[in-house]
Amino acid sequence: MEHAERIRWLREFTLFGSLAEEPLSAIAAAVEAEPIQPNRRLVMEDAARPDLLILRTGHWESYHTAESSAVKGVSLLPGSVVHLKELLLERPASQTVITLDAGELWRVPREAFLAIATAHPEIGRTFSQRLAAELEQVSSQLAYEQERQGILRPYVVPKVSRGIIGTSRYAKRLRDAINKAAGDRQPVLIFGEPGLGKDNAAALIHFGSRDRREPLIKVNCDTLQTSGAELFGRVGGKPGLLEAIGRGTLVLNNLQELPEVLQDKIWQLLKTGEYSLVRRDTDGEAPRRRTEARLILTAEKAFPQLDRQKLLGHSIKVPPLRVRKADIEAQVGYYLSLFCRKKGLARPHLTPEAVRRLQSYDFPGNLTELESLIERALLQSDNPNELTDELFWSASTKGRQFRLNLLNTYPALRRFLRSPWWPDRLNYGFTLTVFALVVAVLILGPQTRDRNVALNLFWAWWWPLVLISFPFVGRLWCAVCPFMIYGELMQKLSLKLFPRDLLPWPRQMADKWGGWFLFGLFVLILLWEELWNLENTAYLSACLLLLITAGAVIFSQLFERRFWCRYLCPIGGMNGLFAKLSIVELRAQQGICSASCTTYQCYKGGPEKGEGQETNGCPVYSHPAQLTDNRNCVMCMTCLKACPHRSVELNLRPPGIELWTTHTPTAYEVSLLFLLFGAVLLHRLPEITAALGLELPLENFAVHAGVSVLALALPGAIALLAHGAVRLFNRHFRPRPFVELAYGYLPLVLGSSLAHYLRLGLTEAGRIIPVSVATVGLEGAGLPVAVAHPAVVAFLQGVTLIGAVWLSVILTQRIARQSLGSLLPQHLALVGLGALCWRVIVGL
Repeated sequence: MEHAERIRWLREFTLFGSLAEEPLSAIAAAVEAEPIQPNRRLVMEDAARPDLLILRTGHWESYHTAESSAVKGVSLLPGSVVHLKELLLERPASQTVITLDAGELWRVPREAFLAIATAHPEIGRTFSQRLAAELEQVSSQLAYEQERQGILRPYVVPKVSRGIIGTSRYAKRLRDAINKAAGDRQPVLIFGEPGLGKDNAAALIHFGSRDRREPLIKVNCDTLQTSGAELFGRVGGKPGLLEAIGRGTLVLNNLQELPEVLQDKIWQLLKTGEYSLVRRDTDGEAPRRRTEARLILTAEKAFPQLDRQKLLGHSIKVPPLRVRKADIEAQVGYYLSLFCRKKGLARPHLTPEAVRRLQSYDFPGNLTELESLIERALLQSDNPNELTDELFWSASTKGRQFRLNLLNTYPALRRFLRSPWWPDRLNYGFTLTVFALVVAVLILGPQTRDRNVALNLFWAWWWPLVLISFPFVGRLWCAVCPFMIYGELMQKLSLKLFPRDLLPWPRQMADKWGGWFLFGLFVLILLWEELWNLENTAYLSACLLLLITAGAVIFSQLFERRFWCRYLCPIGGMNGLFAKLSIVELRAQQGICSASCTTYQCYKGGPEKGEGQETNGCPVYSHPAQLTDNRNCVMCMTCLKACPHRSVELNLRPPGIELWTTHTPTAYEVSLLFLLFGAVLLHRLPEITAALGLELPLENFAVHAGVSVLALALPGAIALLAHGAVRLFNRHFRPRPFVELAYGYLPLVLGSSLAHYLRLGLTEAGRIIPVSVATVGLEGAGLPVAVAHPAVVAFLQGVTLIGAVWLSVILTQRIARQSLGSLLPQHLALVGLGALCWRVIVGL
């Protein structure tokens, strides 16, 4: 190429076009033309003393690497000048330059160009003017970017919270839908129930797309002005979000809350990508703009009008957690890892029972509710290695109906139950001593009930009174039970003499087998009572009391708190069963517990806090807010004393309401129910044999034992046959399981037991004065007695049985929620068993 042609080309295609003829001619004269091959590195960044390079033909690419940002390449076209700044400022090369295809390179050696620049200062001035222009452009861009970031900052979503967790078909389908939506830039609607993380699904779409480096912002529709100025911007005002976001993604959250006046504007935006600026006045037409932003909408419901108008590229329904039960365990594992990492804790093991409890719940609050439940369980747990099912409880509305809080109605009752008198002073000041005296009199005194006041108190007073108390005060007896008082006393003494850590409860095994142990122990006690005539043998009754006390003492030495009371005590099992019929319950307000409580002192124990007193926590490890029935509440009021938030309530309620609302049936408890029913027949064997005209040699031990076992099994067998008939005669629908319907017999079991003991209570309890005198060896003839007439006894027994049968029929209907006719076999069984009890108890 001729010299004049080089000058012309440099003036036309390079930044040297503004130079005078002389310096431009000097540069043209110094050019060394070189052919270049494709994919060749011309210069490395940081190379010292680079030459001036001019791209004559072909294409190059330059890039600069940095730790703080990704590599970004710049394409260079013919006429590009490289290293001008480095030469004039005497710096090393700032970029790596590679060739993309074959072409021609013009090289001006470093020394030659520096000599030309020294001889012609206008080259430096031209470069300075160019730098000033670039600086002004960068400053303008920086100011715009700062304004843009200021607009976007309150709405920016910096990252994804989590992926789609789980392996169910619903989780896989949701992942596939998100991946498909991430493959293009069409509008998306994500809808589903509250608490499902729909905004997180929107973030997954954005950060999974090619535009992941662009901003993602979320705007709540209920906060938008009716004009939409935040989105669209105002005429003469600052830009709106749609302009500031560029090619980013705009998430309109909770579309159902969008102001109605904005709907048409949003629909138009979805359809055309265009919008109008907001004018402060109504005169004239507002300027229109076009946006490159991608729109993702989230809502709690579908919007069919968007589908009809074909405004959406993708419509994604997020399935509720109740249909993704298979994913709950994985979700729980994720939240456990998240919270434990945040708090620096080792991740605990989740028991299978806990997983089943979580999977049995529908989670109306979905993932949000599950997350708060897991966090609360970690705070409540005192075992760092294991989370049991008792730690997971959730809000329930059906368990809160028809309640009257007695503690608010009667403040004096609250003061008494929070005082030291209940139950500690009563237990250690009275019950402890009286029980020892009773056992001593049973062992050392006369051995028949008509001459031993302790035996009279046990059989004629305690049994009728405790049965009468169940419908009114539930398991209150357990709060003053002497068995566990001695267990606690020996536990405290042993820990003082031999300091050690007591064993934690083996909950999984105890929940599975504890009820059956209790059942078996009750069978043995009933057979012992019948075959050895415990009712009229004082020392054997003492042995029974000492046997139960020994169980409480032994297990108190092994395990913390009252393990025996909750799982193994036969009297406690009976009390917990009948307490379900009580008109009172001890519960806590779940909203207060979940929102205000962080220490769970009622459950774990702790120091005094506010109104809450220092306690050792619930003796049977029950949280009042998670109770679904009265079985595991001993009414000790520890939770009431410990709670600083006044969350604990002593409620008056419809009797037995838990049995058709929040109750969870168990097979071992149903077995115990029919065992107690069989005990009524067992105590009436002579009357049964007489009614049937049988002359059985009950004095023969083997015969007596065999007949006793049959008597214990008879009510359960009749109930099973009746349930079989229910299933047989109702093939068009599936009745409730036997283990649920069996609780309908509970009022009859309690009523027949009370009717049996009414005879003792009304004929022998009133002889307490002469019996007391006889206990010390004196004659009590002539002392006052209070004995009911046999007709009165029979009347009260009959009324009790009739009422129990009707209550059982009503309870069965409430539990089953089916027609009366469909349950006719069970109702006939109830009437038949009631008639049998009438025949052998009332005898009329």
